[in-house]
Amino acid sequence: MNTTKLVLAGCGQMGGRWLDYALQRKDTEPVALVDISPENAAAMNDRFGLNLPVYSTVKEAIRETGAVLLLDTSIPDAHASNACIAMELGAGVMMEKPMATTMADAQRLIGVSKRTGKFCAVMQNRRYTKEIRSLKAMLDEGIIGKPGYVTADFFLGPRFGGFRETMEHPLILDMAIHTFDAARYLIDERPTAVYCQEFNPEGSWYLGASSAACFFEFENGAAFSYNGSWSAQGFPTSWEGAWRLSASKGTAIWDGDNMPHFQAANEGAGGSLACIDGYLRWSGAERREACLDEMFDAYRNGTRSETDIHDNIHSVAMMLGAIESSRRGAKVKLSELYSM
Repeated sequence: MNTTKLVLAGCGQMGGRWLDYALQRKDTEPVALVDISPENAAAMNDRFGLNLPVYSTVKEAIRETGAVLLLDTSIPDAHASNACIAMELGAGVMMEKPMATTMADAQRLIGVSKRTGKFCAVMQNRRYTKEIRSLKAMLDEGIIGKPGYVTADFFLGPRFGGFRETMEHPLILDMAIHTFDAARYLIDERPTAVYCQEFNPEGSWYLGASSAACFFEFENGAAFSYNGSWSAQGFPTSWEGAWRLSASKGTAIWDGDNMPHFQAANEGAGGSLACIDGYLRWSGAERREACLDEMFDAYRNGTRSETDIHDNIHSVAMMLGAIESSRRGAKVKLSELYSM
């Protein structure tokens, strides 16, 4: 079997998870590490018993090793630049979210991918749990009709340290995009507008806005309301959030950890509601491994993955639109930010 030579950029905790996955595949061959800190890369080599060459830039690593794939787990601000460089050098890209931190960079990524024809996909691991896949499958069957009003609450208080605690928009930029992407996946329509208010409540250990309330509009008239905090202490939600989906023929609720539950209109029974429990529709790997599996399958087959940047840009638009709305203190039409 021909192996794919790959470079890993970003030798932190997340990079270790991606490298561990790559080392377990029989069709991949890590050939270099990239990090602005040689100490981080050296520690990665030691951790996995490797002796891979270490570079400070993606350009050097790809040029000198002949790698054809970049795995990028660097900081968010570096994603777009690293990906563009890799594609220009003939390599495909799989990256951590977000694909970019500005819409100009996101559109530049799309342009480079179109021009070079190179694969570029984004980690959206929270699409890949057995619970959300089952929820989506049952929605697609029309069990409660088309979702019209979707809400998600996200309240956790992780203490990461490092770059997240100094970011200007830690919740929306680094975490809420997961929930935004999940909402887009479940509603299955393009987002068109957002109103958002960010803030940093008493007791927060973040320098930037650790909390936000957002209201999104979609093409078909559906709406999505998000309430979140990354500095919440007590009664945490799951990492997937706590959801309610009000639809044309009923409602679904999902706590993020367990199977969803449905109440569907019982036609011809005097307007009564039938209670239906969600059931397993997904087997095998979940989360990060499942998303990587899907990306590698698409890469090998020459197709676009579910989280290809040409689709994921709509989730990025939700993220960046929310930040822009908070900055303006007004509703933002996403068409102002990018061509839809």
